[in-house]
Amino acid sequence: MSVTVFLQGRNGVTRWQPGKQWLLLPMLMIAAGVGIYQFHTEQFKSQQASVELERDIREQHKKQVIDLKQATETQLATLVAHVARMQAKVTRLEALGEQVAKNSKLEDQFDFQTEVGLGGMSELGANIELDQLIADMDQLVSRIDNNNVELSLLETVTTNLHIENERYISGRPIGKGWLSSPYGLRNDPFTGKRAMHKGIDFAGTEGADVIATAGGVVTWAGNMFGYGELVEIDHGNGLKTRYGHNKSLSVKVGDVIAKGQPIAKMGSTGRSTGPHVHYEVLRGGQQIDPRKYVYRKAS
Repeated sequence: MSVTVFLQGRNGVTRWQPGKQWLLLPMLMIAAGVGIYQFHTEQFKSQQASVELERDIREQHKKQVIDLKQATETQLATLVAHVARMQAKVTRLEALGEQVAKNSKLEDQFDFQTEVGLGGMSELGANIELDQLIADMDQLVSRIDNNNVELSLLETVTTNLHIENERYISGRPIGKGWLSSPYGLRNDPFTGKRAMHKGIDFAGTEGADVIATAGGVVTWAGNMFGYGELVEIDHGNGLKTRYGHNKSLSVKVGDVIAKGQPIAKMGSTGRSTGPHVHYEVLRGGQQIDPRKYVYRKAS
């Protein structure tokens, strides 16, 4: 197959018949165009994939930032609530300290209103709110530590001031009633013979309160021969008191008793002729006349 091309010129028509190499040129150009097109298409797809990947990465980063922000806000809210609780505890602690100091007449020595001194160099970070919150918490911890120290000292002083008052034996073991039998020799109501009565009897109404004449620790709470239902309290320094013939007991061994606290109900258990309290004071394990304790002034 051959191709003849006629070219019109000034000198007439010229006949040109290209060789085979000229017939291959269009095919080569088409093939080159297709190759260039495919190259650019692949390059475009690669760029598009890269853009989509970067977009996905940005979306992931954005989600991470949002999650981090939410987590930070949650942590801040938790910290704020924690600080609020600490502030409430400190306020209550300070109020208690002021009241104890006032009751002990030591308010001039213990000042719970003064702020705790803080100082030193510090650098502000990017998150001012969080830094401020941490500083507030540090200040609260310092205040709590300071108040705990002062309250511990105050407690020691208060204990030393009031321990002797609590252990000071005085008054009667009943609220209402009368002295029915004193300490010393008397005619025994059961035998009629002269016998030593090692306590004082206070008669009254059955079921009335029997009260401790001083603070201490219960060392006996139960039935004892002759005494019926008995309460014995140790007040320290070798002193004890006993309360016998009770109808029922309100305390048990090991209980810490305050001065004036009800410990039993008046009755007539044991060796008794009627409702009364047999009251004894022991020093070094021996009964002594309780009258000087009954009638002496309260401390």
